[in-house]
Amino acid sequence: MIQIFTDGASSGNPGPGGFGVILRKGTHYKEISGGFRKTTNNRMELLAVIIGLEALKNLDQEVTVFTDSKYIIDAVEKRWLDGWIRKGFAGKKNKDLWMRFYSIYRQHRVRFVWIKGHAGHPENERCDAMAVQASKDKAKWEIDSVFEAEQVK
Repeated sequence: MIQIFTDGASSGNPGPGGFGVILRKGTHYKEISGGFRKTTNNRMELLAVIIGLEALKNLDQEVTVFTDSKYIIDAVEKRWLDGWIRKGFAGKKNKDLWMRFYSIYRQHRVRFVWIKGHAGHPENERCDAMAVQASKDKAKWEIDSVFEAEQVK
């Protein structure tokens, strides 16, 4: 089984943000992080899960995603996402990321486990540190073009 640990961070909402991901399977371990000049915490939390799932090399993997984001867990487990999709995401934020998430999520057998943020869980703390670091590294910031375009409207 593959374990994916995720976290996102944003200083300001919107503001600079970052994500951190740890993938672990047996003795294999990989860290991924990235930062954006203007985004939100929810976008970074969701993007972390997406990046983790997209990093898997094979389809139909059994995956456990550990996240401190109730936003993501509730959207999936309470089937909010299904309703948002049926309604074309009318009035919902982050449509671009939710569609990207759904596309990769359907390709695996994913189970979510909520972990309390900032409570000393080693992988969650590491993901948070990576997300915060990425959110501050201006030289490596990417542009969250969909989010920034939506802010102009």
